[in-house]
Amino acid sequence: MTETTETAPGWLAPEELETVRGRMPILYVDAVPVRVDEAGVVTHIGLLLRIGSDGTISRALVSGRVLLYERVRDALVRHLEKDLGPVALPHVPVSPQPFTIAEYFPTPGVTPYHDPRQHAVSLAYIVPVAGDCRPRQDALDLIWFTPEEAASPQVQQEMTGGQGLLLKQALAHVGRLP
Repeated sequence: MTETTETAPGWLAPEELETVRGRMPILYVDAVPVRVDEAGVVTHIGLLLRIGSDGTISRALVSGRVLLYERVRDALVRHLEKDLGPVALPHVPVSPQPFTIAEYFPTPGVTPYHDPRQHAVSLAYIVPVAGDCRPRQDALDLIWFTPEEAASPQVQQEMTGGQGLLLKQALAHVGRLP
């Protein structure tokens, strides 16, 4: 999960965020960007390439916090635009339904999802995108994988914090787990 500090209402100062993270779960959204064919079948999955705070490079889903007074749909659109660019053209339904809920814990092993900074609850969505995706913010690149490639051990090893499992759940949800 990535963070950026902004001046918009609803963002906490870094020291406030650390205090809150130590006291309560934080709500996030995870998005699996996909390309679909004319029949609506998922043909490709977009994974971001990121550099972690420790300098490690990993593949990641689009992810981020939901702000105070922000609708979940708006948070999805904001994070998709932030990571994929303003002309990604995501197709987020008016009333989106998550395919699963992932609960990240700072202690490894409580669930398959791990975030050393916090206890976070993330609503996970599969979002078709039709436009030109150009990674922004802290994303280095966006690579499109076939479902088979995305489920491969090599790609799964490049994902951290349990996001590989989340990706496999997304593939199973759309009937594309090889």
